[in-house]
Amino acid sequence: MKSKLQPPMIIINFKTYLEATGKKAVELAKQAEKASKETGIYIAVAPQFVDIKAVAEAVEIPVFAQHIDPIKPGSNTGHVLAEAVQQTGAVGTLINHSERQMKLADIDAVIKIAKEHNLISCVCTSNPPISAAVAYLTPDIISIEPPELIGTGVAVSTEQPEAVTNTIKLVRKVNNEAVILCGAGISHGEDVKVALKLGTQGVLVASAIVKAKDPYTIIREFADATKTH
Repeated sequence: MKSKLQPPMIIINFKTYLEATGKKAVELAKQAEKASKETGIYIAVAPQFVDIKAVAEAVEIPVFAQHIDPIKPGSNTGHVLAEAVQQTGAVGTLINHSERQMKLADIDAVIKIAKEHNLISCVCTSNPPISAAVAYLTPDIISIEPPELIGTGVAVSTEQPEAVTNTIKLVRKVNNEAVILCGAGISHGEDVKVALKLGTQGVLVASAIVKAKDPYTIIREFADATKTH
């Protein structure tokens, strides 16, 4: 069953960090779940494919895949099938992350496949024009992430606020339904507050939480920030 989106929201991308692999992926997801239950904020996690099942069985919060391919069941060795991630417990998927970019036609195909399987589609975009193009494809979520800021600790919400506001402006001209998030360099609760003040409905984050010495404290800081912006 598709998980109902409830902004403001936080999606944590585990990427392929060892700190969020295997048993550590389950541990991190449990910390995210604890913060979500304490604050009432929608927090989702996106572990590696091989960890989706273990994470989904361990927590009640939404679990996303990091990618799915625009394929149907059959002869597609090495590709990622929507049915597979769904059956292992994912309720959504990231699409077109800067580290896993796709052609616009493939983004369109994956959004449609996600809809067919009742999966939440979260499309990452690098700038306002691409965000607007993606908005026409009616994904559930659009996350603006200038690639040059990803992993830098320099938040897009403070470094490039115009990228965020222009994205919102262009997207809303054609799509009033999609949840708009921002990512890239989100490191502190203040970054989250700024992102929400600019008009986004949450954040997509990774290293600031996954690589933290005390991930729960950072997750809780971010969650609290969404309530006090």
